[in-house]
Amino acid sequence: MDNLTIPSELAGKRLDDALAQLSGQSRNRIQQLLTSGMVTSASGRLKASRKVKVGELFTLSLPPSTPLTLIPEAIPLDILFEDDHLLVVNKPAGMVVHPSYGHDTGTLVHALLHHCPELPGINGVQRPGIVHRLDKDTSGALVVAKDEATMRALSELFSTHDLERQYVAWCRGRPLWQCHTIELPLARHRHHRQKMAVCHNGKEAITEANCEFRHRLNMSRIRLTLHTGRTHQIRVHLSHLGLPILGDPLYARPFNPSKSFPKALRAAIIALPGQALHAELLAFTHPITKAEIHCVAPRPSVLATLDEVLIDSQC
Repeated sequence: MDNLTIPSELAGKRLDDALAQLSGQSRNRIQQLLTSGMVTSASGRLKASRKVKVGELFTLSLPPSTPLTLIPEAIPLDILFEDDHLLVVNKPAGMVVHPSYGHDTGTLVHALLHHCPELPGINGVQRPGIVHRLDKDTSGALVVAKDEATMRALSELFSTHDLERQYVAWCRGRPLWQCHTIELPLARHRHHRQKMAVCHNGKEAITEANCEFRHRLNMSRIRLTLHTGRTHQIRVHLSHLGLPILGDPLYARPFNPSKSFPKALRAAIIALPGQALHAELLAFTHPITKAEIHCVAPRPSVLATLDEVLIDSQC
């Protein structure tokens, strides 16, 4: 039970907005609590839209969080950072982040529920707060909130792009540029609903690209920094520039390297389970403790091997 007093800076705000800011709960959650009578005041009946006054006192009663109707699974996690508020994991390629149709087991959420059995809950449900996602076959650093306040604060960091996200991609093609800012708006593909496409009236999408290595056999390694977070942003941007990511099943044509390729390089390319894309760095200011968090996710063995044989076969 929390007693919340309206300070001067929140005077005139909507009740749901003011209580959300004071409690760390989401505005939607506050509305649910108001509807269910879990917010009380000497003012009597409370409406979410009514304006609050300085000094008003409200009592907020949070019911126990409802368990999520998923069975936790003891799936090993590569934890890069963890405290009471959040954790950063190195997600493996092949793992879906959130349960969905066709993916009702083995997801990151299932693993997190086992790793964090005492989650306080988000929006009244005991679940981890997925702030952003990585595609199934993209590996790398992903941050997860453990509580409502951290979830809201991390969501704000992502919406304002006030954090650093660097990816590494291994591509077909060799760009003529060394550094390039890709500003191409994205929207859902008109005919293939599982795909995104460059579209003049799409949403703004900005990717900063730096070519780190060019291979004589028309391949390259490119480091990418996201300034927006659109679905499939890196994959679409690189493909549009004629630099499709190796192994990408959606945005690259099938590629079976010829026998003229060095044997080790050919084997490394064929071994790719999906797109050769890795979220290598995630850095941000911790929204609660204000500590600087800097996480570097080790590359999975299949990508480490690909990179090694690319460099060796260049000689």
